[in-house]
Amino acid sequence: MEQPRTNKDLLFKGIKTMAICVALMFLGPTLLYIAFSNQDKPTYPIVLIISIIVCGLAVFFLFKGILIILKSLFHN
Repeated sequence: MEQPRTNKDLLFKGIKTMAICVALMFLGPTLLYIAFSNQDKPTYPIVLIISIIVCGLAVFFLFKGILIILKSLFHN
């Protein structure tokens, strides 16, 4: 009986997804801080909307990366 192995290609894909998540986790709050620091500027709503989208993408990539890593570990 053969021992189940980790799918390394899928694991690296999950790690790349988590790296994107980490980058977005720093970028999102930074943009949010910039937006709230410049509320009197005309670009405030645009930067605020972009920062909220980036924060949402960070959460999405977090869950997607975790699911890919779990799939690589526990599925054949």
